[in-house]
Amino acid sequence: MNQLISFVIPCYNSAQTVGKVVEEISVTMEGLKQYRYEIVLVNDGSADDTFETIRHICENREDVCGVNLAGNFGQHAALMAGFHYVHGDTVVCLDDDGQTPADEVGKLLEKIEEGYDVVYARYKHKQHSAFRNFGSRINELMTRVMLGKPKDLYISSYFAAKRFIIDEMIRYTNPYPYIIGLVLRSTKRIANADVNHREREIGTSGYTIGKLFALWFNGFTAFSIKPLRIATVMGSLAAIAGFLYGIYTVIKKLVNPAVVIGFSSLMSAIVFMGGMMMVMLGIIGEYIGRIYISLNNSPQYVIRESINERV
Repeated sequence: MNQLISFVIPCYNSAQTVGKVVEEISVTMEGLKQYRYEIVLVNDGSADDTFETIRHICENREDVCGVNLAGNFGQHAALMAGFHYVHGDTVVCLDDDGQTPADEVGKLLEKIEEGYDVVYARYKHKQHSAFRNFGSRINELMTRVMLGKPKDLYISSYFAAKRFIIDEMIRYTNPYPYIIGLVLRSTKRIANADVNHREREIGTSGYTIGKLFALWFNGFTAFSIKPLRIATVMGSLAAIAGFLYGIYTVIKKLVNPAVVIGFSSLMSAIVFMGGMMMVMLGIIGEYIGRIYISLNNSPQYVIRESINERV
């Protein structure tokens, strides 16, 4: 029997675009006869009629499953929800706005067939806004420094993964899921496949400054203790700097008793040290808060209803 490919698409305010993405997947997969496919559409608390569009698609197709989350839990949580409904040997994740080219999924699947566990789409020319491109660069730096991502590996929201990777990912049941962190801790056999990136035809990106900041901070703290180590190093350097400055002040006073020890230098040292301490306490508090939330069994997501769920 042909391999089954499961497409998972997190949807947010995409009532006008998700139908086109589903249709493009269908047309593309008709040309890849060696595969069967299914589609899982996850509505992440959209403010428009996205789930009604999903419901209409599901009513006319048995190979499409619709999942409606009770609120807006974020793209990564929506993907984790969708992973629980897949049955495929390989899972492909892509966006709902049509910018990720579903008609080039064959390039990702070819790499999977070569033996890689995860394949990310790599774009030569991204058609995102300057704001989104800036966010991508920050995310790239963060994953490299905090999570040990190889420098030459390009990360995007369009990727294919073997089923055992997905099964390993859904073992993570705590809040604040971070897909890239889950992938990097599961395998090192990751590759890129070059695809084209399209301009957005309708609407704007659902990522705001607040959401991007929350995503970055989640990546900082969810799968790495490096922020704590960085805080320790910074605190040590600040303590050494304060100690050396104290010695310098004493020596200066001994060499020239007439010199007046400045009030401004004292205040700047106090403000600097106080700021450093607050930053370190904030990082530690963030870790403690996440531990508390995890112990309270806060959910990654809440499902309101599902359509065409296959057992």
